[in-house]
Amino acid sequence: MATDRELDRRPDPDALLALAGREGRGRLKVFLGAAPGVGKTFAMLLGAKRVKAEGIDVVIGLVETHGRAETAALLEGLEQIPRKKIDYRGRDLEEFDIDAALKRKPALIVVDELAHTNAPESRHPKRWQDVEELLDAGLDVWTALNIQHVESLAEVVSRVTGVLVRETVPDRILKRADDIVLVDITPDELIQRLNEGKVYVPQTAKRAVQNFFTPRNLTALRELALRRTADRVDDQMTDYLRQSAIEGPWDTSDHLLVCFDCDGQAERVVAAGGRLATRLNASWIAAHVETPQGDDDDAENVKMVDDAFRLAERLGAETVRLSGADPVDELLRYARRENVTQIIFARPRRHFFGALFHKSFANALLKRATDIPIQLLDAPDDGAAFGQRLNWRRLLRPQWVGLVVAVFAVAIATGIGEVLSLWLHLPNLSMVYLLAVLTCAARFGLQSAIAASFLSFVAYNFFFIPPLYTFTVAEPQELLSLMVFLVVAVLTGSLAARVHDQTEAVRERAYATELLYDFSRKISGAAKLDDALWAAAAQLQKAQGGHVVLLLPEEGELRLAAAWPPMDDLSAGEMSAARWAFSKREPAGWRTDTLPNLAFQFRPLTTPRGVVGVCGFQPKSPQEPISSEDERALTAMIEQTAIAIDRSLLVGVAVRTAALEENEKLRTTLLSSLSHDLRTPLSSITGAVTTLRQLGDQMTAADRQDLLASIEEEAARLSRFVANLLDMSRLESGAVKVRRDLLDPAEIIRTAVERCKKVFPDMRIETSLAKNLPFIRGDAGLLEQVLFNLLDNAHKYGGDTGAVVHARQDGQDVMISVTDEGPGIKPADLEKIFEKFYRGGRVDGRKAGTGLGLSICKGLVEAMGGRIEAQSPAARRRGARLLVRIPAAAVEKETTT
Repeated sequence: MATDRELDRRPDPDALLALAGREGRGRLKVFLGAAPGVGKTFAMLLGAKRVKAEGIDVVIGLVETHGRAETAALLEGLEQIPRKKIDYRGRDLEEFDIDAALKRKPALIVVDELAHTNAPESRHPKRWQDVEELLDAGLDVWTALNIQHVESLAEVVSRVTGVLVRETVPDRILKRADDIVLVDITPDELIQRLNEGKVYVPQTAKRAVQNFFTPRNLTALRELALRRTADRVDDQMTDYLRQSAIEGPWDTSDHLLVCFDCDGQAERVVAAGGRLATRLNASWIAAHVETPQGDDDDAENVKMVDDAFRLAERLGAETVRLSGADPVDELLRYARRENVTQIIFARPRRHFFGALFHKSFANALLKRATDIPIQLLDAPDDGAAFGQRLNWRRLLRPQWVGLVVAVFAVAIATGIGEVLSLWLHLPNLSMVYLLAVLTCAARFGLQSAIAASFLSFVAYNFFFIPPLYTFTVAEPQELLSLMVFLVVAVLTGSLAARVHDQTEAVRERAYATELLYDFSRKISGAAKLDDALWAAAAQLQKAQGGHVVLLLPEEGELRLAAAWPPMDDLSAGEMSAARWAFSKREPAGWRTDTLPNLAFQFRPLTTPRGVVGVCGFQPKSPQEPISSEDERALTAMIEQTAIAIDRSLLVGVAVRTAALEENEKLRTTLLSSLSHDLRTPLSSITGAVTTLRQLGDQMTAADRQDLLASIEEEAARLSRFVANLLDMSRLESGAVKVRRDLLDPAEIIRTAVERCKKVFPDMRIETSLAKNLPFIRGDAGLLEQVLFNLLDNAHKYGGDTGAVVHARQDGQDVMISVTDEGPGIKPADLEKIFEKFYRGGRVDGRKAGTGLGLSICKGLVEAMGGRIEAQSPAARRRGARLLVRIPAAAVEKETTT
């Protein structure tokens, strides 16, 4: 049963029905302008000449030039339908001749002045009705229209311009138009054209400028034309999206990026972003930026991010995890690459400790995002949530090993300093403490480095700055040195810790990349579906640590296709979760919203063709969520597994399709052969028998003998055809039993030639046999049949030129060749002629035979341990030569004296 999501992605039935209703109708293109004189007819004729140059049949049905020489010049070279003359009250009116247009039936017809009112006695009162009839007849139509003639806008135009519009076109005509071309110029340019006499004659143009063609009126008409064109384009886009089941909008619309952090506001930010995207009807992305020195390894933060991503997916967002040392730079780079129009983020909370310990991401984003609008969401300010907002656990999260090492490192540095003070009188021992700070930073990160910096500050003051063993500083310069030391220690420790964090991140990414590379290499090398499944299961288990299972659909039910380590079955609850993941296309099981208490998490294996299976895995640590790096690697491996399974399934489908096509080809060829090669001799036999029965007494003896000979010849031909079919059937079924007798090839050749001369008495056959040909082992009857088929083939394709049979010893083989002097064989067909039902053309151009003779020869020769091949051109660079090679028998042939 289809899910709601699948139903939403199906094309709109009404849109499809509307599209189907346009089948068989012509296409309508409307050149729309704000007012007369903007160049609609000129642009339409220019396009018609361009289309005609492309070879399309274009005819001018009717065009009004209004005395414009430039427009009239474009009509040259275009076929025009003569106008129909109508006598009305003593006047001859010229109108568009729709009957002549339908009789001429061009591919494209140009009909100007869509809003024109036809003369009385015309078939239709309005020209747009003529255009509708042309479209219904399947003709493509180009036409021109001014915006004031659109029926729904006529009243608006009258109020704006003060001119009553009498001729209108229904809005449905524009709505049914396949293309609308807006022909537009500025009001100043149009007024200048009027003054130059390019629109109306001077006297008419002067009145038009004073009454209708004012800058105010033209600007209003231009706005109406632009808006109506934009509305029609939007309707066309909506129709296309509905017909294609594409979920909009496109890149030209709003594209939001909702970014959240691990500060307790993630789900609130995502929900607010979803509401805004719904209001704007915009696409949106939910993003989280991870940093090497961030808190994304904490289980609570990982769960917070995962929950926010799941909420975003439910709300219809695309989700992305970004990673970089500079989160602001990484986010802005991604936003510009994805053409994001607005970034949404939570406003930083205002508290002292948060600003002290945690640099505001939002403030940095506001400073650097100069080309993308930023929208900040207000943070809740309730006192009860102060502890959560401050996130003391994150700020003061203990790193006991690093802190203990910092204490010991400072103690060792102090001891070294005391020893050095006894033997050397050093003015400054701060470098020893800096070494301890750098050691802690390089090995245990930022917190250990900061702790070592402050401990070094205290120890250096207490043990080495006079007065000793007190925290008092006697000299001002010593206090300055101490403060400089603290700043340097903190900075060097921070830099060293960043290098440490980046090194760890690079190491993790290198491991993940190596894992993915190894996975891709192994799964891409799996040729069969089972190989791909077991390779994927083994590699996924290596990455996750627990059990991994792969389930595939079979006869409407999921089955366990592969598991590593091997396991026989899943529990009822686990199978339920797997079915849920398969049908709903969403994860189920461990740490999901569906059956979260299971030990397995099941994820669908999704491809563009749909869900091909389900992957289930047990996590390394069931008590903790999957880290972001592991999640990315797992997602990539599952996607590659889905592609590998889909590829294997498609290979199987392709093999079955190829087999079906081959069977269909053989069936069609066989039926064609049966139709021709059975019907032709039967028709000849039937005709001869009928003639003998009806006119036998009146015929001469010679005529009766000719008819009897024809019957015998056609019967023999029919017998050979049936024998070929039976021989091929026996060969394919393995029913042919080949004897291994000692044979004299010369004797077999002579027998085959004599047989062929009886069947084809007019055929000229020459033989050239080498002396002392060695014996061969084979079946005399089968070899004779092979040679007869080769001679039969030479008769079909060589015509009256005959054939030459040659035999000689060639190394350890006896080579027998049959050469004709026909048209020869194309190089591309030298291998194909031995395929079943392959037939070349005879000298008269018709297909000869059934295409089984040479195929039977190949099967019989190979059954006797020999080989057969074709060469063309043969003698005197003409004809074809068919070579049979059979191993010589290890028996001496007796020589006769």
